[in-house]
Amino acid sequence: MLDADYILRLRAAYLDLMRDSLTGLLNQDPPLPSSKVEGYKPDYREQGWDWPSKAPSMIGTLRMQNVRSECERVIAENVPGDFVETGVWRGGVTIMMRAVLAAYGIADRRVFAADSFEGFPAQSVADTNFTAGAVKDFAVSLDEVKANFARYGLLDGQVVFLKGLFADTLPKAPIKSIAVLRLDGDLYESTRDGLTLYDKISPGGALIADDYFLFEGQRKAIDEFRDAHDIADPIIRIDHFGGFWVKN
Repeated sequence: MLDADYILRLRAAYLDLMRDSLTGLLNQDPPLPSSKVEGYKPDYREQGWDWPSKAPSMIGTLRMQNVRSECERVIAENVPGDFVETGVWRGGVTIMMRAVLAAYGIADRRVFAADSFEGFPAQSVADTNFTAGAVKDFAVSLDEVKANFARYGLLDGQVVFLKGLFADTLPKAPIKSIAVLRLDGDLYESTRDGLTLYDKISPGGALIADDYFLFEGQRKAIDEFRDAHDIADPIIRIDHFGGFWVKN
């Protein structure tokens, strides 16, 4: 029988490996030409300053570690609810969410992956510094995302895909409560639509905003929402781009 310390080390090693593989750090996956970065740079991959050519996530190791840490924290603190991401690209973050559930042997939480799976919707006037809407590399099909889950052995009934615009899919999504909600729609309207799930976040749950410190549209939507709902929970910076807060 395996002792408790060995199980902890084994779990940590598995999730470390998942983090580094999902971000392309493990195999030094070179960047896509559209990211306009020459060659693999470890510091860029840490911060998510380039877009890997094959790895399932572009968020970098710091933000991926944040996803992992918050999922592990809510499990340790018995915060009820599912894990949700709005805007999944190749599926890397939601694969990490599912990997955490697998590592802890948890079968009563689900991972929801919401995306158009066709690229970005139209921008609003609030998205003044967003310039990647026409980049073809951001349009990743649902079949490709499912194939990425399957490659890691994590495609099963605990993963729910919500295909379509957030305004159409999120209101009718079968989500009762949320422990971790990650917003990665980048745009003002997409972020506002994702925030309609906020009331379902359990006390002690986390809201992660992938590009709060980068894209003006996402920051404007979140700041307006926090002001309108008197949310004073401090936003904690993750890296150059992202931030999160714990709902009290």
